[in-house]
Amino acid sequence: MKRITHVHPSTKTIDLLLLVLRVGIVALMLTHGLPKLMSLTSDEPVAFLSVWGMSPALSLSLVEFAEVFCSVLLLVGFVTRLAVVPLIITMLVAVFSIHAADPFAKQELGLLYLLVYAGLLLAGSGRYSVDGLLQRKQRAYVSQLPAVQRRYPRPEVG
Repeated sequence: MKRITHVHPSTKTIDLLLLVLRVGIVALMLTHGLPKLMSLTSDEPVAFLSVWGMSPALSLSLVEFAEVFCSVLLLVGFVTRLAVVPLIITMLVAVFSIHAADPFAKQELGLLYLLVYAGLLLAGSGRYSVDGLLQRKQRAYVSQLPAVQRRYPRPEVG
């Protein structure tokens, strides 16, 4: 019973949670992004909304960049905090511009995506990611440097 009510989860539990969130949200987002990518690469004329004066092709391209390219970065956990920014912007536009006049039921999915992306922006990708691997390698490299060099690194020469 004590473990169920414990409010301070272990670091491994948090890292596993971040992995599950990343993989789950990407799997769901790609179901929206891949069909749009197929329509963008087809010979058919682009049938997409024009947002803020942009052409439909440009709007669709920006959405595709976020929903597919940034989602793949998010999946592997590479530059996670940077990758979720276009996804957050896409969800903000979808909820508060495209679906602004629609009932809440139409906005709800975008808000759910937005909440997960905001959480990943705050928390990062966790240990089980490319970011985590790169950070561990950097720490290992720095720990091998002499103590003086770690404390007072040489200035970069341009």
